[in-house]
Amino acid sequence: MPVTLGQKAPDFTVNTSKGPITLSSYRGKWVLLFSHPGDFTPVCTTEFIAFTERYKDFQALGVELIGLSIDSVYSHIAWIRDIKEHFGIEIPFPIIADIDKEVARQYNLIDEKSGATVRGVFIIDPNQIVRWMIYYPAETGRNIDEIIRVIKALQFNWERKLATPANWQPGQEGIEGAPLTVEASLKRDGEPGVKTWYLKFVK
Repeated sequence: MPVTLGQKAPDFTVNTSKGPITLSSYRGKWVLLFSHPGDFTPVCTTEFIAFTERYKDFQALGVELIGLSIDSVYSHIAWIRDIKEHFGIEIPFPIIADIDKEVARQYNLIDEKSGATVRGVFIIDPNQIVRWMIYYPAETGRNIDEIIRVIKALQFNWERKLATPANWQPGQEGIEGAPLTVEASLKRDGEPGVKTWYLKFVK
């Protein structure tokens, strides 16, 4: 069954460029699992450089990065070494060598026609629940700023139990959930931050 939002993330034990890892060992942490179509590809190379350049920002948010493709661990090693040689960038996070495509199929990350992994992103919360997922086309590189914004919004909700409005940025107001009864809606009348009975901003 394909992974869906709000579902427990399927566990896996895999070999990576940094040795074997198990997803369940990351419990208690936020995880960003992302796949790329292939090593030594131009868009993916720019993405891995971009993820590495913002790695400290992810670490500051308590987020562990895990890359994935169906290339071998030897291919990953060669690509990592090539990036370091040509761009001076050392990739600090593990890259899953999903040769048998088991994880890619668990997370609906495989294009069965081409046999390659797609450009997917999953954010998994400390309880190992899938909280966000998005797929980019092969020709479009990911927006790291947006990924970090979404992580901050999810953590804002995690800590304060408030939703976030369109284009929310850290420091801005959150949104309280809509009332579920007529009585609750009437109680909102005149409360600070209320725009209408179903929309209440909270500082």
